[in-house]
Amino acid sequence: MSQAILWPDEFVGRLTAGGRRVIRYDHRDTGMSGTVDFAAHPYTWNDIKDDVYRVMDAHGLDSAHLVCHSAGGLLGQYVAVERPERVRSLTVIGSSPLGGREGEVIMRALMGQPQPEGSLPEPTPAFVDFYRALIAGPPPEGRRATIDGMIAEQRLLHGDELPFDEDAARRLQERIYDRARDLSAVANHRLAAMAKPDFEPEGVLHRVKAPTLVIEGSCEPAKPGHSAIIAERVPGARLMIIEGMGHTLPPEVHEELAATVLAHTAGR
Repeated sequence: MSQAILWPDEFVGRLTAGGRRVIRYDHRDTGMSGTVDFAAHPYTWNDIKDDVYRVMDAHGLDSAHLVCHSAGGLLGQYVAVERPERVRSLTVIGSSPLGGREGEVIMRALMGQPQPEGSLPEPTPAFVDFYRALIAGPPPEGRRATIDGMIAEQRLLHGDELPFDEDAARRLQERIYDRARDLSAVANHRLAAMAKPDFEPEGVLHRVKAPTLVIEGSCEPAKPGHSAIIAERVPGARLMIIEGMGHTLPPEVHEELAATVLAHTAGR
């Protein structure tokens, strides 16, 4: 549900300075990518996953290092299971294990329903309170109100340990707002998730062959503890916790995060 620029320029710059060619792209129905009338042209998360192959093919790449964040981590895990020959290495940041049904866990938490035994850990109380209020309230009207709401969401996902730069957050959210063909089209990703429950096969992470690095911030509000489960299920995976990081990629973690990704992708 994110535009390419959610991968910060400074972080990407560190990777390119380390000799990596970096491709970041707007997912369908986000940013400058095409948007659709979902009722007329529905799709599922399998289609969003297949977009990974389409981007690689368009760049003439038989294989690539996949560095994936949040829901993108589900895409990366699935690609690594489905087409292992196309994944040189896998880095999953702030995500949930494929087959864990984390969307259902979040929805039950928002509705105050008990979680079945064996479910993934719930999001933090602050996360639940924020999205309950967001769902219950009226949608924002106009550019300023919409951007203010996007900043509030970024503040929540940032966590409460590292300083939050509101001016930088506003510049980022203004870019997101202004470069989107249709900002509301991102809601189609939720419709895709509900269209057909065919995206998250269970019990398959043992089939990941790519060297795998799993990263979680110590202040992760949305998927706390999920990274350890991924690392446990993927053979040979390494887990790394970045102190102070939440569910965003703030400047304070760029050096450590980039150095870790460069080391993980070196020589592969």
